[in-house]
Amino acid sequence: MLIAWLVACLALIVPARPAAAADPIFPAGSRLGLVPPAGMLPSRVFQGFQEPGTNAVILLTALPVNAYEELTKAMVPEAMKKEGLEVDRREEIELAAGKGFVLSGRQTVNKEHYRKWLLIASAGDLTALVNVQVPEAGTNYSEQAVRAAFASLVVRASVPDAEQLALVPFTIGDLAGFHIEDVLPARGIVLVDPPGPTDKGAGTTATARFFISALPGGPEEAADRDNFARVSFGQIAGIKDVHLQDAEPLRIASQAGYQTLAKAKDAGTGIDVMVVQWLRFGSGGFLRMIGIARADAWPEIFGRLRTVRDSIAIK
Repeated sequence: MLIAWLVACLALIVPARPAAAADPIFPAGSRLGLVPPAGMLPSRVFQGFQEPGTNAVILLTALPVNAYEELTKAMVPEAMKKEGLEVDRREEIELAAGKGFVLSGRQTVNKEHYRKWLLIASAGDLTALVNVQVPEAGTNYSEQAVRAAFASLVVRASVPDAEQLALVPFTIGDLAGFHIEDVLPARGIVLVDPPGPTDKGAGTTATARFFISALPGGPEEAADRDNFARVSFGQIAGIKDVHLQDAEPLRIASQAGYQTLAKAKDAGTGIDVMVVQWLRFGSGGFLRMIGIARADAWPEIFGRLRTVRDSIAIK
């Protein structure tokens, strides 16, 4: 599944403003950056680069560090051929960012023929994937230009909060001490409480997480919101043994909303947790906010969750 996603074609892209040609460029929200070949610009739509007016693209993706060993074993020419990529060669590569390997070959999608290069590199605390797709007709990107881009790959320690918040369709006026863990561009964000020691002392676990997403649709009639909230709460993953404590409409930031509160257990660890879901309804869409925290930290965490909730505004 991971390989199939990696080699999929990319949609038409809107270009953005370039940076200095000699400096690595970090697409918005990406820990990965590189110096793209001349003619390619950073994208406002995905984490990567594209030549305006063509389907010549570079896609940058960061995966967990342990994905490297999996991909090393799985991304062999025979397996890639099943995904539609005819591999000419696979070779090991040493970069400043870390060790890796490159697959190069050709792919035909919707009757258009492409040259493809896939770089997979173990880079510090992550696995870097660089997917280069160049139409064989109408573009002029040489093997040397692609290899130079690979050689310039760099990894930054973190992405600034302001840059990550700019990717979502709402603003958060007060993070209330939470940290940004992950962002889904144009859709949502995951906030996390600073991790602390686990009960066994063998690692760390987050005290709380707050999932915030802007979604289209939602019930237009107030009478439909109770059932909508119940179904939505039932779709929350990672919890079990749920005992509902409260389910009622309320106003959130002067808009119609709905609160669902429950006791539960973490499905993986069995730890007692509290779960709150807030839905805030607007014109043509709604905000879904899900807070999950250890039960022993709930009184303090709940107040901070409400602080974040009340500071959110749609852009």
